[in-house]
Amino acid sequence: MILMRLTILVLLAALTLEPLRAQASDPHLARARRVLRSTPLIDGHNDLPWAIRTDSVARHDVEKYDLRKRTPGHTDLARLKAGMVGGQFWSVYIPAGVGDSGYARVQLEQIDIARQVIAKYPEIEWALTADALRASHGRGRIGSLLGVEGGHAIENSLGALRAYYDLGARYMTLTHSATIDWADSGTDTARHGGLTKFGEEVVREMNRLGMLVDLSHVSPGTMSDALTVSEAPVIFSHSSARAVTDVPRNVPDSILKRLPQNGGVVMVTFVPGFVSQQVAQYGSEMQRVNGELRQRFAGDDSARRRELAAWRAAHPAPKATLKDVADHIDHIRRVAGPDHVGIGGDFDGISETVVGLEDVSTYPALFAELSRRGWSEADLRKLAGENLLRVLKRAEAVSARLRQQRAASTKTIQELDGTRT
Repeated sequence: MILMRLTILVLLAALTLEPLRAQASDPHLARARRVLRSTPLIDGHNDLPWAIRTDSVARHDVEKYDLRKRTPGHTDLARLKAGMVGGQFWSVYIPAGVGDSGYARVQLEQIDIARQVIAKYPEIEWALTADALRASHGRGRIGSLLGVEGGHAIENSLGALRAYYDLGARYMTLTHSATIDWADSGTDTARHGGLTKFGEEVVREMNRLGMLVDLSHVSPGTMSDALTVSEAPVIFSHSSARAVTDVPRNVPDSILKRLPQNGGVVMVTFVPGFVSQQVAQYGSEMQRVNGELRQRFAGDDSARRRELAAWRAAHPAPKATLKDVADHIDHIRRVAGPDHVGIGGDFDGISETVVGLEDVSTYPALFAELSRRGWSEADLRKLAGENLLRVLKRAEAVSARLRQQRAASTKTIQELDGTRT
């Protein structure tokens, strides 16, 4: 009996160690980790502050959302360490519809949550410049910046834009899901043909501040106008390639081809419906079916939900995979070049994840896949963070020049566009 138990324990130990041995013997995974030790992996978009705000237990309370434990979302300290994350733009997202006040109050609350997180954990620290991000990585810490997700947050005020910059925001996504007074969204009706005159002034003031212009979520017209106006490189903090997955949230090849001249970076996202055409088509079909059920069961929401659940059971959803994400990265490198691609996972801002990229611990697996595809260590370093660091450095230089040339803009939307403030 004792011998049998010992045999079982040996077998269990062997089964447990086998995956670890496989990882240790994988030269591509070893290569990925070597790259991420030497170059900070800088992710362009993580919605942790919104996850803390909306968590059913924490409800805004940073102390109750303990990153030293396994969180209910995609992000905590142990998984950040396993994923070798070296820098993070924490998204301070707010929805385009706020019922009880203007946008600024909610935006400030989100910034406050993010600032509390950065203050609470020594493993995470402010790093608002390219040099500071490198220094944080050298100390084994996660250099942190904020990203405002949606120009609605400034309420048509360049003064609010400057205040957010002073609080740590180093990019602003010009729109979120809705077209705003001065810029068209990619997922709403285009009312302006891109940027209005005031929208162009927003971009110019962002250049003067040193705040990156983020073109995720915006329409192709807004992308094009911003590329024309911006004197600094732009970013797409969490977007993928439209030629690979044809959804409005992705970047068309016509824009990718302009990136080398601008110097910008597309930070590829892990949203299943943005990286898999099958998942995107399934989502569209489910929306169509749901629309039909709303008409069929008008006023009976429980019946609609029951029928939709039955449809989903009969039509299993496809899954996006890590290889789908790698396909987008490959495409952007092929069209725009290896200097113009990065990573923007959108963790804690998504309800479904990509198989193989389920949380922030999984980045090395993606770099290993690209290594298997023939990526050089130099190009893997560019993808990880060198491209974004170059963009930041260039934006800092443009800002230093423009601050010498002109004062803060006092232009208003009423003055430039003839619309209400």
